[in-house]
Amino acid sequence: MAHINGKEASALYQAGTAQYHLNADIAYAIRRYVDVRGDTGFLAEVGIELLVETARMWADLGFYGDDGHFHLHSVTGADEYTTVVNDNAFTNLMARLNLKYAASAVRLIEAESPERSAELHFELSLDPAELDAWERAAAAMYIPHDPDTGVTPQDNAFLQREKWDLDNTPPERFPLLLNYHPLVIYRRQVLKQADVVMAMFLLGNEFSLDQKRRNFEYYDPLTTGDSSLSASIQSIVASEIGDQRTASRYFDFALLMDLANLSENASDGVHIASAAGTWMALVFGFGGVRDFDGRLTIDPQLPRRFDNLQFSLRFRDRQIRVSLTHETETYLLDRGDRIRVTIRGETHHLYPGQPLTLATAAKD
Repeated sequence: MAHINGKEASALYQAGTAQYHLNADIAYAIRRYVDVRGDTGFLAEVGIELLVETARMWADLGFYGDDGHFHLHSVTGADEYTTVVNDNAFTNLMARLNLKYAASAVRLIEAESPERSAELHFELSLDPAELDAWERAAAAMYIPHDPDTGVTPQDNAFLQREKWDLDNTPPERFPLLLNYHPLVIYRRQVLKQADVVMAMFLLGNEFSLDQKRRNFEYYDPLTTGDSSLSASIQSIVASEIGDQRTASRYFDFALLMDLANLSENASDGVHIASAAGTWMALVFGFGGVRDFDGRLTIDPQLPRRFDNLQFSLRFRDRQIRVSLTHETETYLLDRGDRIRVTIRGETHHLYPGQPLTLATAAKD
């Protein structure tokens, strides 16, 4: 990462400053907040400036190749074992969302608050032509795809590298970054943490279930678990594709990261992201909750090892309580006005104080 004064502050710029995707991650967080809260006031007051500047960064960083696609070169994605690459899939997918959302957000404010829009155009020296340029770049964004395997390559050269033989790597040689020179790692297909798999969680509506399954089955054997950030995401996607054994294994890893001192560094502090990821694995994974484009969907995947799972959600000023067993599922709107929810692909309306109880769908 770069220090606030602009100077390099990461151990390796390849795994730090080159992670341009962080800009799009922030834009994604703004979009998620606005979608879940319905708070367009936040968008107009604070969020839009971040969206505009991050979109400008992508427009400046990328270029149109001879193939007509918009490319992003010399970047590092979420996986810090594969660095300074061209067209990292996670980065390009997130940048595409950033560009599209920045343009649509500016237009939304123009429609809803002309006075605030005029202020923004003046404060940010915003040229309307920029919006068109962002949308063109988003539409032309290059997303790697391998037609032979159906896999989404982590970057445009990833599948050409030699695979790391993790099965025959001695346990004492993990984590790899402490036992091998970075170049030894960078030259091979091996992941520190979820990359394409992370994209399939954050942008799950842009992948088919078959794509998710193909990608997960390809990348999971190449992922080391050297990062505590990864297990919860792998658990969530494994749940979604119906691999409950793998989902439970990764859930246990995230849950026990500190409780069992799996990394033998609990004395240094709590792995906060892993702790939060445990909740995510429960709610997004086993609970099957998603909220793409501000629409709430629930597709539970309760493992046989658990008798029941109960959790509460706050969505668009509604408090929703969910109770899952292997026989029934109950959804209660505890607070707020009626809301439409898609449960296992079917639309239902929840009314205040009126529990909706459904028979749990049979698992294969």
